[in-house]
Amino acid sequence: MRKLIGLVKPLTGYMLLAIFMGLMGHLCATFITVFGGFAVLELLDYDTPLTLTVIFISVVFFAVARGFLRYAEQSCNHFIAFKLLALIRDKVFRALRKLCPAKLEGKDKGDLISVITSDIELLEVFYAHTISPIVIAALFSVIMCVFIGSYNIGLGLIALVAYIVVGAVIPMLTSKLSGDTGIRFRSKSGELSGFVLDSLRGLSEIIQYNQGANRLAKMNVMTDSLSEDEAQMKRIAGRNGAITNTAILIFDLIILFTSVLLMENDVIDFTAVIIPTIALMSSFGPVVALASLGSTLQNTFAAGSRVLDILEEAPAVEEITGQSEVEFTGASVKNVTFAYKDETILSDVSLDIPKGKVVGIVGKSGSGKSTLLKLLMRFWNVQEGSVEIGGADITSINTSNLRDMEGFMTQETHLFHDSIKNNLKIAKLDATDEEIMAACKKASVHDFIMSLPQGYDTAVGELGDTLSGGERQRIGLARVFLHDAPFVLLDEPTSNLDSLNEAVILKSLKEEGKDKTVMLVSHRQSSMRIADVTYSVTELSKTGRVS
Repeated sequence: MRKLIGLVKPLTGYMLLAIFMGLMGHLCATFITVFGGFAVLELLDYDTPLTLTVIFISVVFFAVARGFLRYAEQSCNHFIAFKLLALIRDKVFRALRKLCPAKLEGKDKGDLISVITSDIELLEVFYAHTISPIVIAALFSVIMCVFIGSYNIGLGLIALVAYIVVGAVIPMLTSKLSGDTGIRFRSKSGELSGFVLDSLRGLSEIIQYNQGANRLAKMNVMTDSLSEDEAQMKRIAGRNGAITNTAILIFDLIILFTSVLLMENDVIDFTAVIIPTIALMSSFGPVVALASLGSTLQNTFAAGSRVLDILEEAPAVEEITGQSEVEFTGASVKNVTFAYKDETILSDVSLDIPKGKVVGIVGKSGSGKSTLLKLLMRFWNVQEGSVEIGGADITSINTSNLRDMEGFMTQETHLFHDSIKNNLKIAKLDATDEEIMAACKKASVHDFIMSLPQGYDTAVGELGDTLSGGERQRIGLARVFLHDAPFVLLDEPTSNLDSLNEAVILKSLKEEGKDKTVMLVSHRQSSMRIADVTYSVTELSKTGRVS
């Protein structure tokens, strides 16, 4: 709660305004009833500090003011909530940029989507219906205790105990009884989102192998488990409501009987029986709002914890700034050892990548070819040894400088749900149409794009599903050409291409190699023909050098 409240600092003024208007609104609502009590006493000829005319005018004013104040309070709270949700989303995406790609490769994508959508959305409950209500309830309770206590200190203490029990004790007990139900519910919700997303992505395989019934059965099991947790949360909320209402009734009776007993003993008069009793009965609104928080906030705090986990997660590779700019003059890997958790991928590996050469990397699957490229991109830090570019250790090169020197194409080209032109301009935002076309010609994809109804303005489907694997791959390669970096790293750039397109692209890569350094990973022997030097990566190098 402390960490979530800390995010409100930019909007403190709005929060104070919401608290003030909420407090005044609840006082108006309560004193409508209290002034009604004064009116009854006035009609019964008891001495009251107000005339019927003043009471009537005051009640009308309180009623109108209550409406405006309630609207203004809710407007402020929701402005704060939705403004903060936008700020939190911005913070989360900034955090994800720093965590990419090392920390995210092992995360379930559906669960991550659940965090950045539904979990963040749930925080609206906290910011709009929790922070200011708690402060309002505390201030309101103090004011009402003073008001009731002005008639008799004992009655004021009864009111204080009543507010504490309803607004603090009951929510705390409910929270303890809820246990980890809220956290379990959010975790299962994330797992279900991941399962659904996975099922949608693999729908063609599910249909092909007739696994629809099996996937549906698993989904139903997950849904039923989620429903059981939600039902338990609803039962806890129901019991909480029953306990709260019972406690309110008991304290109403206590103050009534106590005030009557005090009147019979001539400690107070009839006015001090009616007004404090009516005041207490009509003043539980703010603390009742807190009574329900013990159960509802379990789910909210569970969502908040998942969001804060991302915001506080330390990136595997920190962004580097403030260093002198480095010019690419070649690269080298020196005695590098790298492991994913307990699985060693590269062991004491060394190789040189001279400027202006095409360097080929071959090896069986799992031998560390792709990992080697990612280490050169500094997606991870090596555990032992060093990676150098331009004679400088890669850990001392500004991240932006490193990205400018390197062009990287992965095995799976990701296309955004946008036009082909905009997908290409990711590599160079200010690229001209001529530059884009030249890059696409090198990647042997220009003719295909021009054959489309809208050419470069043709929209690709979500995840690029409207294009074939080879077409996506050639667009990915065009991005690399458009980026125009001096050091090009290509991971299986021709794996989905036919021999004709492969030949065109290999020719372009060979031409690029005259001015640039190309590091090419491929299983195809035909692709390796353009390499000036070829290294074979074994799964665990025992020689200390890649041979």
